[in-house]
Amino acid sequence: MGRRKGGNKALTPSGQKSGPAADGMNLDGGKEQEEAPEVVAIEEKAESSNLEDPPLIGSDKTSADYYFDSYSHFGIHEEMLKDVVRTKTYQNVIYQNSFLFKNKVVLDVGAGTGILSLFCAKAGAKHVYAVECSLMADMAKEIVQTNGYSNVITVLKGKVEEIELPVAHVDVIISEWMGYFLLFENMLNTVLYARDKWLINNGIVLPDKASLYLTAIEDAEYKEDKIEFWNNVYGFDMSCIKKQAMIEPLVDTVDQNQIVTNCQLLKTMDISKMAPGDVSFTVPFKLVAERNDYIHALVAYFDVSFTKCHKLMGFSTGPRSKATHWKQTVLYLEDVLTICEGEAVVGSLTVEPNEKNPRDVDIMLKYSINGQHCQVSRTQHYKMR
Repeated sequence: MGRRKGGNKALTPSGQKSGPAADGMNLDGGKEQEEAPEVVAIEEKAESSNLEDPPLIGSDKTSADYYFDSYSHFGIHEEMLKDVVRTKTYQNVIYQNSFLFKNKVVLDVGAGTGILSLFCAKAGAKHVYAVECSLMADMAKEIVQTNGYSNVITVLKGKVEEIELPVAHVDVIISEWMGYFLLFENMLNTVLYARDKWLINNGIVLPDKASLYLTAIEDAEYKEDKIEFWNNVYGFDMSCIKKQAMIEPLVDTVDQNQIVTNCQLLKTMDISKMAPGDVSFTVPFKLVAERNDYIHALVAYFDVSFTKCHKLMGFSTGPRSKATHWKQTVLYLEDVLTICEGEAVVGSLTVEPNEKNPRDVDIMLKYSINGQHCQVSRTQHYKMR
């Protein structure tokens, strides 16, 4: 999984490729770009698949090799805590809906530093069990003690699937389980395991809804820098690396002005009811151009909702919302699509955990366009690892 220059740290407009950051949550906003000049030549490409490309270098290594170790370092927790959209939303959900937590037993899945557990304890929870598998659990215990909540919060070090709680049931499960592309790292199945094992009937899972969206963007400048660069490196052909770069989705903040089409809802997950197998799915899409332009990539992002609150609460990671550390996930297309206003890119997206390591995500994209200036049909495969 790639990232743009500057890594994945910046949550301000300086972390974007171009243009100002979006301040709001409105998915219908944003300025339109100038119309691209029409191209009269007809582009005809036969249907093909990048499945025939050579295997990824180092494909025997997966995120499982470093997943828990990576969460032992304070830096990744600093990044998440400083994500104001993320952390303040959870804080507001808990503090403004204390009736959900007062005198309740709470399970915090993947507690990290214990910040959500501390919020719950301050909101009046009877007891909070904070489960954390990484070495950060030791720091969380110290943090809990330093802040005077040792009598309310119990930090348990280990995997949710392997530990035993001191209680038979909990009233509330809270977790910040979302990964890039919503499902990368697949911590959702851990939340579902905890739900099925410990949550009482009519208990609450927070957040309880998550939705995945798809849109299309113009991204010529960065695709040239990131992908086409490998065609000629100081006079040498390194295009074999280009093929691998295409397979890895890119995580970065997309400027809302790059959006060419509508934003389509792909799938909504009800965390309180869904089955573990529901993280694998195939969904159709139809992205309709809102102006004449070129399409270089499809972009995925997600929203999460807390529907059990007194008033609906949540946040979006979309390009037209305030930036988060999740940013967006960019899937570069092998074709540059010339599209006119009203024309559509249609296809399907298949998402499933990697067979070797379920924390990685395999994505298959089928897309086609039959437009005035462009006819393309293709299948591409991506690997988030």
